Amino acid sequence: MTLTAETPTVSPAVTSRLALAPHVFVDGRAEAALSGLTLPVTDPASGRTIATATCGDAADIDRAVAAATRAFDPAGEWRRMSPIGRGRVLHRIGDAILDRADEFAELEVLDAGKVRGAARSIDVDFAARAFHYYAGWPTKIVGSTVPVSHPGIHVRTEKDPVGVVGAITAWNFPLLLCGWKLGPALAAGCTVVLKPSEETPLSALWLAELAVEAGLPAGVLNVVPGRGDGAGRVLVDHPGVDKITFTGSTAVGKDIARRAADQVKRVTLELGGKSANIIFADADLDAAVAGSAGGIFWHSGQTCSAPSRLFVHRSVHDEVVQRLHAIGDALRPGHGLDANTELGPLINARQRERVAGHVRLAGEQGATVHVGPDVPADGYFHPTTIISGVADDMACAREEIFGPVLTVLPFDDRDEVLRRADDSEYGLAAGVWTRDVGTAHVATAALRAGTVYVNGWGLTDAAAPFGGFRQSGHGRDLGPESLEGYLETKSVWTFHS
Repeated sequence: MTLTAETPTVSPAVTSRLALAPHVFVDGRAEAALSGLTLPVTDPASGRTIATATCGDAADIDRAVAAATRAFDPAGEWRRMSPIGRGRVLHRIGDAILDRADEFAELEVLDAGKVRGAARSIDVDFAARAFHYYAGWPTKIVGSTVPVSHPGIHVRTEKDPVGVVGAITAWNFPLLLCGWKLGPALAAGCTVVLKPSEETPLSALWLAELAVEAGLPAGVLNVVPGRGDGAGRVLVDHPGVDKITFTGSTAVGKDIARRAADQVKRVTLELGGKSANIIFADADLDAAVAGSAGGIFWHSGQTCSAPSRLFVHRSVHDEVVQRLHAIGDALRPGHGLDANTELGPLINARQRERVAGHVRLAGEQGATVHVGPDVPADGYFHPTTIISGVADDMACAREEIFGPVLTVLPFDDRDEVLRRADDSEYGLAAGVWTRDVGTAHVATAALRAGTVYVNGWGLTDAAAPFGGFRQSGHGRDLGPESLEGYLETKSVWTFHS
């Protein structure tokens, strides 16, 4: 389906992607889904349907898993390919993303409500970087010689790919998460069935086509769009899938862990967060306020590691709050393809109502709510919001809101704030703003979070592991640690005659 006249003009390449018939990508080619079911793809900035996607079911997942299983055969092309050859394929996939960077950015804007500049410089570039980083790893996967205490025996270890991987990605970073999941899985020699979010399936399908053009053998990467309670659940339960890697809500992650346990299936979970961000009295306030605002308002707060709990020393609390009001009020909302837009929409009407409900509840519980200027009536926008006068036990301070909503809490001393900051069921990210090296060291040691930022916020890199403590998940995306999640260790004992 083509764009409506009211939607900003996009490139012919993206228009043609939107006009494609619904399909899955299985065994190296686009095919009609066996389910015969479809889903509308909506532009969050306008609320209009811009394309129609497949809604896969059990039959489609079965077909995709069968293709991935055949491709994983030791006699097949992928397993027989040299480590250097696998690395070259991965590098070409990264190059293919960059070759179409502007088009991918447009697609992410239309599919996920991104702002074009950020989509181009972050989502697209970081997806390509993940493939380029993991392209260097196939030649570095090595075993070891083990000095056992038995004479006449030689023992070594080997690293084997875990097998068929079921990858389930979230709607907030459709292309980026493909790089995070597929890069290490393919570098390890696994094959993959990818189920993108039903909200944002378009970039994953395009990437699968480009991967085959880059030399990825048929069946190594298969993509089946569909709902989580349908295709996603079938993928988790499928006996032909050896590992599940999931990014999404903590509630869904818990369900996946329970279901995977029945088959003792390996699982990596990157889940929710309620990240604490601390501004000490001696902080560079210009940097701290700008970084804190950027962290919560980027992608309208729809990031799992968003610094949504801001603790501010009481001596600078009022000044920081006023500065935050000014920044939030000045952001220009609009369609992400408009060069003037700084604040995009939420993903759908349901999420907008959920965020609005949290804001209403905070006011009812006695907090001071500062709501920014009006946002467009079309689409699923929510204004920037600063909530102050908050108690630690309020819902806005404990529950993940996933919107452009910042909760501000005052504190008086270091030990107090570190205790309060760590009082959460989550542990994905945390931040510290201070000029004092001792304070920084004490805080980073005390905060139980997978990533701790000091005098900055939000950067990731393919070489640095990302994941959380507690109910923010287990296992890691990115870095060498992620690669280990796609490998099995085999001990080989050779008895000498």
